[in-house]
Amino acid sequence: MKSLAVLPAAFAVVLLSGCGADPAPSAAPSPSPAPSADQALAGSPCGDVTGFQGAKNKVVVRGKTDCAEATQVLTDYFAKLTPAEAASPQGPGPVVVGAWTCGSGPNDPVTSCSTEDERQIEATRS
Repeated sequence: MKSLAVLPAAFAVVLLSGCGADPAPSAAPSPSPAPSADQALAGSPCGDVTGFQGAKNKVVVRGKTDCAEATQVLTDYFAKLTPAEAASPQGPGPVVVGAWTCGSGPNDPVTSCSTEDERQIEATRS
């Protein structure tokens, strides 16, 4: 019976022997791929699009997408936006444009669009 009483203590020694040991060095992080020529970095300006009722809007990329896609999404959003949606007391949207969901708050000059994989773009009325 004495040998059975020693088992829990031996088990605890084995479990605790790994505590305090220096962890194995992790592999160096792999460098992220360089953005393509037309891919804008977060916060990069992408030009202008015509917004609701002809308003000029400056497009900015806030996530990993390119300017061509950003300007197309916002052009499609403003074309799809109805007068009723634009006049909503809660603000225009949300309006779905492909994988993107776009909208803004009431009287907000910034329209934001995002995807589930965290890409973001904005258009600011000038």
